[in-house]
Amino acid sequence: MRPVSEQLAVFPAFFRVSGKVAAVFGNGDEAFAKARLLTNTQVRIVAYAERPAQDYAAFLAASGIEVVPGAFVPEQVHGAALVFAATGDAVLDRRIVAAARQEKIPANAVDQPEHCDFFTPALVNRAPVAVAIGTEGAGPVLAQMIRAQIDQLLSPSLGKLAELATGYRGAVERLLPRGAARRIFWRRFFTGPVADAVLTGNISEARRTATDLLDQSETIDGHVWLVGAGPGAEDLLTLRAQRVMMEADVIVYDALVPQAIVDMGRRDAERISVGKRKGCHTKSQEEINHLLVELGQDGKRVVRLKSGDPLVYGRAAEEMAALRAAGISYEIVPGITSAFAAAADFELPLTLRGVASSLIFTTGHDLTGDVLPDWASLAVSGATVAVYMGRTVAASVAERLMQAGLPDETTVAVIENASRRDRRLLHGTLKDLPGLQHRDELTGPVMVIIGDAVAGANFEHSEALATQHATAHELARN
Repeated sequence: MRPVSEQLAVFPAFFRVSGKVAAVFGNGDEAFAKARLLTNTQVRIVAYAERPAQDYAAFLAASGIEVVPGAFVPEQVHGAALVFAATGDAVLDRRIVAAARQEKIPANAVDQPEHCDFFTPALVNRAPVAVAIGTEGAGPVLAQMIRAQIDQLLSPSLGKLAELATGYRGAVERLLPRGAARRIFWRRFFTGPVADAVLTGNISEARRTATDLLDQSETIDGHVWLVGAGPGAEDLLTLRAQRVMMEADVIVYDALVPQAIVDMGRRDAERISVGKRKGCHTKSQEEINHLLVELGQDGKRVVRLKSGDPLVYGRAAEEMAALRAAGISYEIVPGITSAFAAAADFELPLTLRGVASSLIFTTGHDLTGDVLPDWASLAVSGATVAVYMGRTVAASVAERLMQAGLPDETTVAVIENASRRDRRLLHGTLKDLPGLQHRDELTGPVMVIIGDAVAGANFEHSEALATQHATAHELARN
């Protein structure tokens, strides 16, 4: 569940108002605005206006809206589905709201959000498609700015396209199986030649194209996307990743992928957690491979969601091999790898002209054996080293790099939960790094970046890696 600070105080909903009455009380601009908004719908508007302003009166007359003159009396709200109190008199508006609530009718008092049962949104109308933008009464101007942006994004012919789709819905439900086949048909309907024909006003051509599309539809084969979820922040997910998550029947995700990102998939998609985190593997890699193949053979559209980038320490090679062997089609959707997010958090240049011209990715386990890897000499000559999952092997990494000739004063940056709101930044030197393995409070994924270029980072918001706690452990070891 989202924290309270991220939850709406209102529930967005659309009322059925065709053939019902909306009562608008007031004479001036506020009442005019509400009546004008209501004309986007099929509701029957009744304007209770004792002396409407000239432009409002002209609008009411031109729109054929019923006008009831006279002072307010509570009986006037009887039979309405919605009530708008827009008189400009705060006390009178509250009386109108009270009368409506007595009749259990939702009411809106202009500029008095605490006396509103609902708020009127900024509306983008492409009937029967509607986009409503609300700010819970806090920022009407902001809502209008957003409305203008959305209005530019949506084709003027979108409503006609939606009407055409209504005529095909019954045939689609009869001829295409529920699930991926229907979703793919509708995606092609709304984004391909059918939409193009509607945009040019050629409805006959649009109908012919839509019928051909329906005739050509057939059983959809299974498909797997290996998707990089990025380092953790929801807004670092790529647009392509978000799109395929909305297409998937099943989302298979690792433990390091935040729940907020998993929740960005289709609401009715099946979600399968496969663990894949140090110390809590719920499925082996072989079991995951078998699961992906089985889902693909069942005709499922599957997103395999991995932290960071799927091709960087993501075991994607084994999954691709299993899918190829089974004849299941797949696609790679890159993600932002944790090293880049960690560097961004530190404002750290991973390469720096005249200092570091190369970059090394490693898990640190390369430095735990008897033989130094080939890239160790690159680190000594100035390359930046990004160590994934580096907390538990920090001492070994530091020791072997110093043995290889890297100065113990080389700058080090440590980032837990890169890109996330709960990230933690630490800085120090190579000789401080062994103390990292004793920092048991670091429970999230940890990235270690080592090299001369790290000295150019912004350490304003980071804490020193060398702590009394770490020093005590070093003394005990010595």
